[in-house]
Amino acid sequence: MSEAATRPGAHATALLASLDPLLREWLPRQRWFAGKGRPIGALEPVELTELLPPDAPSRLLHVLLRVHRPLVPAQDSAPDTDVERPGDCYQLLLGVRRTLPPPLAPALIGRLTEGPLAGGTVYEALRDPRLAALLLERLRIPGRHGVLRFERDPDTEIPSGLTPRPLAAEQSNTSLVYGDTFILKLFRRVVPGLNPDLELPLHLARQGCARVPAPAAWFLADLGSGTAGTAGPPGAAADTTCTLGVLQPYLAAAEDGWDLALRTLGKGEPFTGEARALGRATAEVHASLADALPTVTLGRAQVELIADAMADRLTAAAQAVPALRPFAPGLLTAFEALADLGGEGQAWTAQRVHGDLHLGQCLRAPDGHWSLIDFEGEPARPLGERRMPQPTVRDVAGMLRSFDYAARSKGPWSPEWAADCRAAYCAGYADVAGRDPRTDPVLLRAHETDKAVYEVLYEARHRPDWLPVPLAAARRLAQNGSAEDAH
Repeated sequence: MSEAATRPGAHATALLASLDPLLREWLPRQRWFAGKGRPIGALEPVELTELLPPDAPSRLLHVLLRVHRPLVPAQDSAPDTDVERPGDCYQLLLGVRRTLPPPLAPALIGRLTEGPLAGGTVYEALRDPRLAALLLERLRIPGRHGVLRFERDPDTEIPSGLTPRPLAAEQSNTSLVYGDTFILKLFRRVVPGLNPDLELPLHLARQGCARVPAPAAWFLADLGSGTAGTAGPPGAAADTTCTLGVLQPYLAAAEDGWDLALRTLGKGEPFTGEARALGRATAEVHASLADALPTVTLGRAQVELIADAMADRLTAAAQAVPALRPFAPGLLTAFEALADLGGEGQAWTAQRVHGDLHLGQCLRAPDGHWSLIDFEGEPARPLGERRMPQPTVRDVAGMLRSFDYAARSKGPWSPEWAADCRAAYCAGYADVAGRDPRTDPVLLRAHETDKAVYEVLYEARHRPDWLPVPLAAARRLAQNGSAEDAH
């Protein structure tokens, strides 16, 4: 793979300078771009690798781009002082052609008028079947390409010639399906360290856990090792590795748990059988993770830190969302009760968990087998935090909140449906784990409250029409009531 390598700094800088005005206009329109509504400062190349030879009819550029934000007035210091917003590092795959064929018109980014590729048309390469197919070929053949490192499971066959297509639903990442056989998830915002969405499925595969699709191939960037023209993301140490993408089996016939739950609810049918099966699947994954990776005991000091962090998140959310403020004192009691139990000597076991479990992260096969996917955790949280051991009840609380969301998404609020699903899920979890999460009500309430607070802030910022859903949960949890509220 020596024909095309990471370009020297001068080439990368000149090319990025020509791309700068195009990317400034294009980036804010992308669903995965986290800086919407905020001005873009400097665009700095972290890495630029050409994946095709220079004499090829089109170019495929792999770019890690740091997007800085301008200095803004500091809120917690003197009025005349400024603080610099840290820059996020994004992964881009850009195609360049002289002219763009009509089928690729929606992928257009713009036309270069200067720089090393002046006269070329730049577009989103992942929408080009030929360039997307080239990415799969790189994954099929392990090795290095500039700072990029491609690896694969030697026991998994990856056929060539699989037709690629992007998934329509884009969130914080981008996914490509190859021939309804594999799915490639590309992380758009990359940070130093091993992404849990690669790390945990690899461990689970070695444990023989059949509940999580095993990674077939993956690729990373080795930065900070002296490669010309590169510099690691903010905070990166020498020889930093960033996870860029993971290829896994695509469960084409499986149905998304969220869609299945809504369809069942719409028909007026119970979902308790599926909820119980999903509880068993969750407990099996937790058991495999506990076998694969170290567990820790949370004593008084650790429990107090967890409770304090939850209280701090509540304070911040209440400041940002006035509708939450009436419930804040009641919600705080959930965290105080947790700290009190820790102070009395109560200890809990913590381990690696999914971190962002909800119905949309679960797939049901036609034979009824449930699989869990997307182990990335909440992308907004720092990677180090996402990789920390947590009580398993954190995942349980996320799923309980998901049943509540589903029950409020189809027609009138259906508290009985949600209550039945929650009970069935916990019972299914106990079938495997030997302990019902509801037998630890203080820990469960604290984590469910923390999740509801997160949801309030998220909905207020991104989906205001959904804000009543977590606010209703906040009302219930503030009263320390039953599993469901009355309206």
